[in-house]
Amino acid sequence: MTNDKQSWFRGVRSSKFRHVYGVPAKREKCYDNVKITKNAHDSQFCAVNPKFLAVVTEVAGGGAFLVLPLDNTGRLDFNASRVTGHAGPVLDIKWNPFNDNVIASCSDDCTVKLWHIPDGGLSRNLTEWLVELQGHKRRVAYVTWHPVAENVLFSAGFDHLVIVWDINRGEAVSVIDRHPDVIYSMSLNRDGSLLATTCKDKRLRVFEPRSGIVVSEGVCHAGTKASKVVFLGNSGRLLTTGFSRHSDRQYAVWSQHDLSAPLTCETIDSSSGVVFPYYDDDTNMVYLAGKGDGNIRYYEVTNEAPWVHYLSQFISGNPQRGLGVMPKRGVTTSACEIYRFYKLHATRGMCEPISMIVPRKSDQFQEDLYPDTVGTTPALSARDWISGINGPPILISLKTGGSITTHKPRVYKPTQLPPATDLNNKKKFAFLSTETVPDYRPVQLHDMSEKSQKTSTNQSTKFHQLQQKFGNVGLQPDVAPNSMSSFASSEAIPIIARTTS
Repeated sequence: MTNDKQSWFRGVRSSKFRHVYGVPAKREKCYDNVKITKNAHDSQFCAVNPKFLAVVTEVAGGGAFLVLPLDNTGRLDFNASRVTGHAGPVLDIKWNPFNDNVIASCSDDCTVKLWHIPDGGLSRNLTEWLVELQGHKRRVAYVTWHPVAENVLFSAGFDHLVIVWDINRGEAVSVIDRHPDVIYSMSLNRDGSLLATTCKDKRLRVFEPRSGIVVSEGVCHAGTKASKVVFLGNSGRLLTTGFSRHSDRQYAVWSQHDLSAPLTCETIDSSSGVVFPYYDDDTNMVYLAGKGDGNIRYYEVTNEAPWVHYLSQFISGNPQRGLGVMPKRGVTTSACEIYRFYKLHATRGMCEPISMIVPRKSDQFQEDLYPDTVGTTPALSARDWISGINGPPILISLKTGGSITTHKPRVYKPTQLPPATDLNNKKKFAFLSTETVPDYRPVQLHDMSEKSQKTSTNQSTKFHQLQQKFGNVGLQPDVAPNSMSSFASSEAIPIIARTTS
């Protein structure tokens, strides 16, 4: 053992998370008969909050995902209602952290869409979206919400762009065009002031998301398979997972200000599945779960070398296709549950909750396990954040506010409709206020321009047809001369009627 390792190794490390263990849910508490997507994209395909579970499903054409109320466990009805508004396969879904009824999805059809899910779940297939965001030229791979500012969404596409959206206005705030190849993952730090990405060019980048300026950049893992990144809270460090040149799976810890070399880099194993990292701000634990693995490894993050300490792993014989994570406000504090995964099984159509539990005998509220956590109130508006303001998230106590899992859904009103309506009304009033000059000449003498021809063909009243008939054919023998003058004098009526309708 080298001297530097001896300096930090002092026998067995004491940690309250040393004996954390995973408990899979009983069969009746799982979600069964779910047709999970078979898409090969490196995404979770699962999103969860204290109200709903959403799972991307396999469909013949277009794209769909399932939304179930959290307590709707057991065997799923084959004809369960889905969100079916995308024209291509859905690649990623994320719940709004400030509104448990709003979910964002991105798809092969190059769009990002927002959906409102009613409180009781879906009673029929949902095809009408709240907002559609169009800007990517190719399919959109990942979406993520801003952790602090309301209505700010990030999307990464196969066109090598990251677009920052203001949902209220339905438009892009900034477009980050600094990637020469496919983006593999993105992560925001705790206050959303920095964005980290990994890319197919094997580089790790940290951006200032509003301006798109690269704060730091460095070579990440040397392997050719996908690498993933996650910010380690407010510590100023990041953790990446990827592959070595010899295809061993690795994790590495980096300082966000200097990406020239990692602070530490460790080999995990030699499996082939992409490893997804999940960081818990409240416990400073990081979970590593490989796609196609049956196990979830977990580590404790510290502020000195070696930065990450291995704790243990949850082992299962069923490989995972993706994992959704419950926000901390949705865990069961009475059972000392500190984290909850929703595991999509790779081999059978099932979603299985897995609780990570600290073994404690007392059922009292454990203050040391549950510091104040992120609530459902945004700290900033989209306008504040776009103008350059940063702020920490607004926290809630799980002891007093743990049962408050949601807030009243905000009503989304399309902002583009009122101006268009006003414009139409202005045009109508302008048209009605113009003075109409009646034309009493016979129909043959009218200036039959292209526009007036169209207008005359559109007139379908019986009276006008009669008038055309008498005007073109001429006076019939049995019609009195004075009746013809009455027709001629009434020719102005359709024109006046048209302007006042």
